[in-house]
Amino acid sequence: MQKKIKEIRKYLPIYLMLLPGTIYLLVNNYIPMSGMIIAFKNIDFGKGILRSDWVGLKNFEYLFRTPDAFRITRNTLLYNVGFIVVNLVVAVLFAILLSEIRSKKLVKIYQTVILLPFMISMVIVSYLAYAFLASDTGLLNSVITFFGGQEISWYTEEKYWPVILVLVNCWKMAGYGTVIYLASILGIDRSLYEAASVDGITKLQEIRYITLPMIKPTIITMVLLNVGRIFYSDFGLFYQVPMNSGALLNATNTIDTYVYRGLITLGDIGMSSAAGVYQSLVGFVLVLAANWLTRKYSSENALF
Repeated sequence: MQKKIKEIRKYLPIYLMLLPGTIYLLVNNYIPMSGMIIAFKNIDFGKGILRSDWVGLKNFEYLFRTPDAFRITRNTLLYNVGFIVVNLVVAVLFAILLSEIRSKKLVKIYQTVILLPFMISMVIVSYLAYAFLASDTGLLNSVITFFGGQEISWYTEEKYWPVILVLVNCWKMAGYGTVIYLASILGIDRSLYEAASVDGITKLQEIRYITLPMIKPTIITMVLLNVGRIFYSDFGLFYQVPMNSGALLNATNTIDTYVYRGLITLGDIGMSSAAGVYQSLVGFVLVLAANWLTRKYSSENALF
């Protein structure tokens, strides 16, 4: 007992440093999990959450029996897979390019520029997108008509929006990944590159045999974190950027936007909560599966 007390006293400063983060984690992430009970109840505000009637899995049945269930699930999955792949490639590419710039001042300028979209709210991004895509005054249509083309009604043509949404998401999020990968690259022992240059290795070979293998753990960690949220979508991206256009629902409707529209229209809190539980459980399973595959083929890079 005395030995444990001594250990606690020894590491007390570390425990105190952990305390704020632990409290935040409990309050923000774990205590709200008790709200999962709403997914299995027919909420009656007169009775309150605890006294409302149990309905079992009826809220989940309502969610999956809707004719839109396949489309919103498909959109959510495919868009997020596209985001993960495109953002990864772009972020790693920019990080490698920035690592080759020898001017620290220029690197800081680039970091500020590429991080700026990440710090802008999606509301501002949606207005910028509208200024670019508007049918009559948009910059893109002005360029098209200048070269003799015909204006495109971007907010009524759903076929263009998979590409538009992937590009907008990349513009907003790739900068954050770039900074993370750049930090990993700058942490690589420079003697490896010096030894490689002595052996006459080319710059592309440096990237292939030194840079990419050394940042592989960071790439895997980032991918696993993104896989955990693959059933979630950026609400602002899919709701605000398309300006909630009904003509684009087939291409822009995801689980999050569908639940929001259902909640606004029907006021069905139980169904909304069921969708949240569904997203969380599937995300948890996908993280376990992705980590299992990582551990199987590259055990040193697995998270657990």
